[in-house]
Amino acid sequence: MNSQRCHERILAIICSVFDAYSAVLFLPDGTAIESTDLSAGAATAAATAALDRDSQLHRLAASFSLGDMVDTGTAIAPGRGLVGWIIRNREPLLVNNFDQRQSHLGYYRSNEEATIKAFMGCPVPGGGALCIDSKRQYSFSDKDQKILQLFADLISGVEGVVCQGAGQASLTRYYAALQVISELRGRISRWPQFLAEFLRLMAEATGFDHALFAARDGDGQNYILEGESHQLLLGKGDAPMYPIGNGIVGWVFRNDAPVYTEGTDGAPMAPLFGKGAHMPAFRSVMCLPLMINKVTRGVLCLGHGEPRVIPDDLRAFTRMSVDHLALFLENLYLKSRLRELLPKARLERRVPAPAPHERSDRDTDD
Repeated sequence: MNSQRCHERILAIICSVFDAYSAVLFLPDGTAIESTDLSAGAATAAATAALDRDSQLHRLAASFSLGDMVDTGTAIAPGRGLVGWIIRNREPLLVNNFDQRQSHLGYYRSNEEATIKAFMGCPVPGGGALCIDSKRQYSFSDKDQKILQLFADLISGVEGVVCQGAGQASLTRYYAALQVISELRGRISRWPQFLAEFLRLMAEATGFDHALFAARDGDGQNYILEGESHQLLLGKGDAPMYPIGNGIVGWVFRNDAPVYTEGTDGAPMAPLFGKGAHMPAFRSVMCLPLMINKVTRGVLCLGHGEPRVIPDDLRAFTRMSVDHLALFLENLYLKSRLRELLPKARLERRVPAPAPHERSDRDTDD
């Protein structure tokens, strides 16, 4: 599979995850934009050879769309339109009320751009931009933007040999798993069932022996083991609780930061839940914080019995998966709050006060 075909498959998954109309990927092609204020005599051979990244055209490397109006020959200069702004500034951009009169996309043929209502894009490490759009207004959120940036990080690893052999197989597995996880949010509404299916998928996609999830309790002094990909510690109706200072998991809760332990150096690993917890002797571990409102509410852990290198694409995949889990919990919290507030809600009928002349008429009648 060549690089373009691999990119197209990734963009198809991105469109599905975000329910977007089109997804496009722009990468630098190494061609300098001609400068009008520089004479041919003044341009030295050295200056011509040293291409400035800010003076390169970026061509459409791959695209996926629900329509057929994307111009596959598009080339965009840094600073031109929304895509060019991302390329030049190397920062993400979210526009949920796209106005064609004020800015433009530049990658559609004919009048198709006039139908676009929302746009979101992120810079690709090493140069370029990954962008999606929608025909529905207010389609994208800040959380979506974070997930799209993780996709951009993954795409940067697809260049070259990563689309060949084992690299391509692992990336395909990660993208397929992300699509299934995204669909879970719409298919399963109950937290226990969602968590069980999520952890099973995570263990299967990453190839780790075990996946588990721990949640902070109400007062924040302890954390509870809430789910496992297969039963090791959880019994029927049993949810082990540990002090917030215990083990690697407790460290992640306290420091709001992930832990990656490959175990390749042979050093002994600290226990996940501290001393006394009956867990297998994992040699390789990933523990990632689940952040809601800037506070770590849960920790996703993956453990493997043998030492294992944890590459960047695997780390990016697990971060995206945790973001999906956070989205589900945020939605679940909002639904729970609505259920609590609706029974207390009171319907008020407000009768508008009579106009001054109406009051005087009634007073006269009386």
